[in-house]
Amino acid sequence: MKEILEIKNIYTIAEDDNSKEILKELNLSINYGEVHVIMGPNGSGKSTLANTCFKSPKYIITNGNIIFDGEDITDKSTDYIAKKGMFMSFQSPEEIPGVTIASFLKTIRSSQTDLRVNMMEFYKEINEKMQSLDMKKEYAQRELNVGLSGGEKKKNEILQMLMINPKLAILDETDSGLDVDAIKIVSKGINLFKNENNAVLIITHNTKLLENINVDKVHILVNGKIVKSGDRSLADEIQKKGYAEYLNNEN
Repeated sequence: MKEILEIKNIYTIAEDDNSKEILKELNLSINYGEVHVIMGPNGSGKSTLANTCFKSPKYIITNGNIIFDGEDITDKSTDYIAKKGMFMSFQSPEEIPGVTIASFLKTIRSSQTDLRVNMMEFYKEINEKMQSLDMKKEYAQRELNVGLSGGEKKKNEILQMLMINPKLAILDETDSGLDVDAIKIVSKGINLFKNENNAVLIITHNTKLLENINVDKVHILVNGKIVKSGDRSLADEIQKKGYAEYLNNEN
């Protein structure tokens, strides 16, 4: 199978504190058509991994390479990486007053194709996607994340993923703070997105999100390293036993 993402021996430090390595000798390979899951205790480097892939200025790569869809993107900008086909949802999506959800998505669509967006087709598509996520179509005219509940913001992140249709979607704790019904809708959105021409990397603490998703691999991240990888059963093991075994081995 063809690789969509290969992380090779990555080390990172924080931009505002270069005295401590966060990711250390981290290696990860994801193929097209796969769903991978990253789990780990708080402070283990899960969100750092997501932000490093997306080239957040908060983190500096000191060693290693990130290959995305056959190209070394280690030194590329976030804008370049996004246009190449990587998408990232955030734990706490930003509120942008004055910009509606529809206009935000229209701007992204225009930048993807460099062509004028057919508004009739665009609104038909966005309405269909919103309906599939149990979102009222009136929400398309709401300001981006302004006044939305936590669950609504997370649904909006999944809507963006479906509309953008990236090659790789990195979902950083999209299920955080969601009730059971909202988690089911997020799972549905992931299943609607997933196909053999893309891949998904899910970062989560909770196996609830995984119950209705066909997961290929689960990775345990502790102290900036992937200490174990396995199939879906590894997530169930963590849900029952926690991370004590892996934390003890690292100490």
